[in-house]
Amino acid sequence: MRIAIIANDSNGLYLFRRQLISALIEEGHEVIALTPFDTDVDNLQALGATLVETPIDRRGTNPVRDYSLLKLYKKELKRIKPYLVITYTIKPNVYGGIVCRQLKIPYAANITGLGTAFEGSGMLRKIAIVLNKTALKQAKVVFFENTENRDIFVNEGIIAKEKTHVLHGAGVDLDHFSYQAYPINPEFHFLFIGRVMKEKGVDELLESMRRLVRDGKCCFLNILGNYEEDYKEKIDEAVKEGWLRYHGIQPDVRPYIAACDCFVLPSYHEGMANTNLECAASGRPLITSNIPGCKEAVVEGSGVLCEPRDVDSLYQAMRTMIEKSREEREQMGRIGHRHMEKVFDKKQVVAETIRHLF
Repeated sequence: MRIAIIANDSNGLYLFRRQLISALIEEGHEVIALTPFDTDVDNLQALGATLVETPIDRRGTNPVRDYSLLKLYKKELKRIKPYLVITYTIKPNVYGGIVCRQLKIPYAANITGLGTAFEGSGMLRKIAIVLNKTALKQAKVVFFENTENRDIFVNEGIIAKEKTHVLHGAGVDLDHFSYQAYPINPEFHFLFIGRVMKEKGVDELLESMRRLVRDGKCCFLNILGNYEEDYKEKIDEAVKEGWLRYHGIQPDVRPYIAACDCFVLPSYHEGMANTNLECAASGRPLITSNIPGCKEAVVEGSGVLCEPRDVDSLYQAMRTMIEKSREEREQMGRIGHRHMEKVFDKKQVVAETIRHLF
C-alpha cells in the first residue's frame, strides 16, 4: 500500500521516524514523504522513501502562505493517491488533515506538542481549537505523546477519546543512544540540547548559571542547537564570561552527552522531549521541567524536576545536582537508563504505532 507521511522538517523526520519508515517499507508498503528539504534528504531516500519537497513557514502566521501550503498538499495528495496519510506537527496536522477530509483519504495525525496557542485562554487558543477540530474530525486515529495533551483535546471537544492513542513519545533508539560510562570531570559540566529560544527556558538557564558561578561553583554549560530567536548577543556575552561553551548544531550529539555530568531542559511545554530520553538512555541524570512531556522521563532517583519559568527552582535543582557526589549522579544515570529500557524503547513505540494504523 502507498503511504504518505507529511512532516515539517526532513531532519526531524529522519532522526525520529526513520525506524517507522523502515518498518513500513519492510512490510511491503511504499512510503512517500512530503517535507521541506532541510538535511538528511539523502538519508531518507536511502531508507527507500520517495521525497516530495513541500516548503513550510514553520512559525509564521501568514494566512496567504498557509493557504498556499494547503493547496500544495492537495495537489500532491491528488497526484499520489495514497491509501493512508500520516501527519506530524501542527501545520501538517491541520492543513494535511483538512485536505485528507476533502479528498476522503484515511489519515492519522500525531500531536507532538501543543505549542503556545494552547497556553492561554484567548483568541489564539480559540482559533487553534477550531482548526484542529476541523482537521481531525475524520481522522482514523490521533496519536499523542502524553496524556495531558490528549485530555486537553478531548475536553475541548476536538476529538473523541476513543479515537486517540497515547504513545511514549517517539521513543528512543537504545542501540544508538546506549549507556555511556559516567565521566570524571575536574569541573561540573551541564548540557543543554535544543533550539535556543525563550520557550525552552534558556533565559532561566542562563540566569541560574550566573548565580551558580557567583556562588563559587566550578561549573560550565555546554549548549548545542541553533538560534530560533535573537539570542546571539546573550549567548556571546555568556561565552565571554567564561562559563558557557556554545557548539551550534552538531551532527552527532553523543560525544557531548558522554562528556556531561547532567542534562538540563527547563522547557515551558513539550510533547515528549526527545533530548531527555536520549540523555537518560545514555546514563545521565536529568534536570527538567515538572510539565507533561518532560516529567515522564524522570523517575525517583533519576533526576530532579523544577518548575517552569522559575529561576529560583531551576537554580536550586542545578545546585542540588552539583552538590551530589559523583557516585550518586552515576547511580541516577543508571536508574534513568533502566527506565528508558523499560518504557521508552523505540522498537516498542514503532510496533505500537503500526498496530493502531491498520
